[in-house]
Amino acid sequence: MQSNAQNLPYLTADLPGTGGLIKQNTGDFCVEEIPLYPASGEGTHVYFTVRKRGIPTPAAVERIAKYMQVDPSEIGFAGLKDAQAITIQQMSLEHADPKRLSAFRDRQIEIVSVSRHGNKLRPGHLEANRFTIKVRNTASNALDKAQAILDILVKRGVPNYFGPQRFGLRNDTAELGRALVAGDMDEFVAILFGRPIESDPHDCYNARVAFDKGDIKGALAAWPKHFAHPRRALSAYKNANKSRKNERAVYTVDKRMKRLYVSALQSAVFNDVLARRIQTLDTVMPGDLAARNGGKAVFTVEEAPEQLALEQTRAKAFEINPTGPIPGYRSSIATGEPGKIELDVLTERNIDIENFRHVGKLKVKGARRALRFKVSNLEVSNESDDLGAHLLLKFTAPSGCYATVLLDELTKHKDA
Repeated sequence: MQSNAQNLPYLTADLPGTGGLIKQNTGDFCVEEIPLYPASGEGTHVYFTVRKRGIPTPAAVERIAKYMQVDPSEIGFAGLKDAQAITIQQMSLEHADPKRLSAFRDRQIEIVSVSRHGNKLRPGHLEANRFTIKVRNTASNALDKAQAILDILVKRGVPNYFGPQRFGLRNDTAELGRALVAGDMDEFVAILFGRPIESDPHDCYNARVAFDKGDIKGALAAWPKHFAHPRRALSAYKNANKSRKNERAVYTVDKRMKRLYVSALQSAVFNDVLARRIQTLDTVMPGDLAARNGGKAVFTVEEAPEQLALEQTRAKAFEINPTGPIPGYRSSIATGEPGKIELDVLTERNIDIENFRHVGKLKVKGARRALRFKVSNLEVSNESDDLGAHLLLKFTAPSGCYATVLLDELTKHKDA
């Protein structure tokens, strides 16, 4: 069965959760970036630290760019940060006036420091994130329950699932990606413009209903104007010759959106593999492709008993991790039992990795991802503030890992 954000199994399924809610207030979720490298103090790029509240990273970038009178693309950043949160992250802008940047004022954004460096800050230039999270309305004995769960996660690792935000509000981005990879333009268009679901916003629901009925003009009129991507593609569909409608619609979809859809498919495949290996995420098997903790290069775990025992000792010490596939035309597939699991998932999702060579102009090479991540600097306590009692959780997680996965293990909110 293909997994999704609602049915991914817990590593600590046998332990009761704390219950509770996160992000009840903006200040309940705080994230601070830990940079991959410090600014050198010299260079043409001004590095500036931004403290933002209740606003997504792209919106903050746009406001700062407008103030500095530059295109938003000129501002570099290492990662996207939550909107419903207080976040501290670094950005960069070449040839900027540090004094002018420092003078920026906004009710949701503050520039807290500036420095210089020799290169633009780019996605991935990030070591880790430090989280401080308040969980409210927890069940009785929440601290004891939390400690029991966290003891397991510290010892064995946190499942390195991709979070639900990867798969969109309609949970359909992976299917859009599958259609792109398979070259199935009919299916892509059908998902993008039609197939309404009850949770769709009212106007979007009406647009999808109209499309499925063949009322393209009505569908275009119903789509809200701020949904620029589907409106642009639907307009191209409407104006194209009958034989080329799907082709023109797919061609018109922004390249960044296509990359997002394909990335969602890759994430779904990885999640499926991890779901099937959830109770062995800290165990290396013969045929596994393992990686050093924090590393990208992988090596094959051999079947020889002495070698296997040695690698398992290293896995228990968090020196190495078993990995799962981020499929692409150059990605490796494990052998042995791990490889069988990976191939079964690809087969069930009807994915041929060779098709990743021909996804429009995208270069989808693929990679491997650790099945778990190591949480560090962990603290948990009962606290209280003006809004009442809560469980206070502090921890550091590597870049690219989802804090919400740890919180799901803790609260067991999907079981509620």
